[in-house]
Amino acid sequence: MKAMKIKSVSFLLILGFLQIPFVSNSQDVKPGKQERKALKEAQDNINFSILDSLLISRRFVLEADYLQNKIGDKISVSSTLNFVKVDGERGILQTGSDLLKGSNGSGGVTTEGSISKYKVHKNNKSLTHRVTFNLVSNLGVFNIDMNVTSSNSATATITSTGSGRLTWRGQLMAADHSRVFKGMETW
Repeated sequence: MKAMKIKSVSFLLILGFLQIPFVSNSQDVKPGKQERKALKEAQDNINFSILDSLLISRRFVLEADYLQNKIGDKISVSSTLNFVKVDGERGILQTGSDLLKGSNGSGGVTTEGSISKYKVHKNNKSLTHRVTFNLVSNLGVFNIDMNVTSSNSATATITSTGSGRLTWRGQLMAADHSRVFKGMETW
């Protein structure tokens, strides 16, 4: 009788193990609308937290895909040549072009300097950040007002003591993962 019980239990265990592949294959069902929404919200919250630490540590680069002037004209640009970089207490602003030589050797203007008045404002409800700071360089003082979404999309509007204004639109990256090329500093 005891041998019969052991054989029955063994048979049930073997049968159970044979069912595992069938159960795992049945999980290929696509998530529903509410499940996708919950997954996106969870991912946005994780990205928001990562961005928060990245912005507070001051080690990021906004790689611009578009530049926009003060009257709204928008042009597509190379993200490796057009960027705003923050690295601790130092910062770099650069515009560039693949087609032109320019004073920085990469078809535009490069300026580097120290960062002052750096502030990070976060909005937990909309999962966005606003970063404001000044870049004090040999070309003057530039005021940077940057908005960053939880999807790493960023917009930085740069104004100077003059009437100029230029907006960089692109993706925010960790400085260590950025692929930008810095040209020669202008003047």
